[in-house]
Amino acid sequence: MALMGGLLLQAPSTVTLLGAVLFLLVLYLCSSGSSSEEQGKEPPGPRPLPLLGNMLQLDLKKPYCTLCELSKKYCSIFTVHFGPKKVVVLAGYKTVKQALVNQAEDFGDRDITPVFYDFNQGHGILFANGDSWKEMRRFALTNLRDFGMGKKGSEEKILEVLEKHEGKAFDTAQPVLYAVSNIISAIVYGSRFEYTDPLFTETYPHPGFNSLHLPITVGVKP
Repeated sequence: MALMGGLLLQAPSTVTLLGAVLFLLVLYLCSSGSSSEEQGKEPPGPRPLPLLGNMLQLDLKKPYCTLCELSKKYCSIFTVHFGPKKVVVLAGYKTVKQALVNQAEDFGDRDITPVFYDFNQGHGILFANGDSWKEMRRFALTNLRDFGMGKKGSEEKILEVLEKHEGKAFDTAQPVLYAVSNIISAIVYGSRFEYTDPLFTETYPHPGFNSLHLPITVGVKP
């Protein structure tokens, strides 16, 4: 007994580590039991770790590559855990079209980041859901049409960019940034820039302006 007490006094960090390991083990067993009960109620997917979920299985620099590989192993609809957060992933054109077009009412809502929900309380166009979003979207579309939205103008330029790559894969961030910037310019100033215009290329592609890679865009709705 005295020997055990001496060991506890000499190695408090070991005791803390052992307690943490036991806690994680119990948490893992509990989560495994609950996940097995829900297995028949949700899409299949890799078994998550406590707290970490499936983060260790993901390539954090290119998570879409890992998700594509998982879709081949499971199916076009599968479940992954980003930390403790459960996410259902849709992979493939047909699956995404079925959900977002054919069943748009059922899959129309988006996950709103808490900080943005606290900021606008569920109102607005970008970070909102439900009837409030539908009403604001209808109002915005009605007014934007007066500025020429919906008229053809940028499509030909976008097609030219796509044709230059001859069907090969390429990073779409820059072309999309140019297209969006030109649309804003046309609405605000009444004119657009050529993609080769030095003033345009030096102004808009600034890294601080490019938010396409930020995770906060996940909850944005058009």
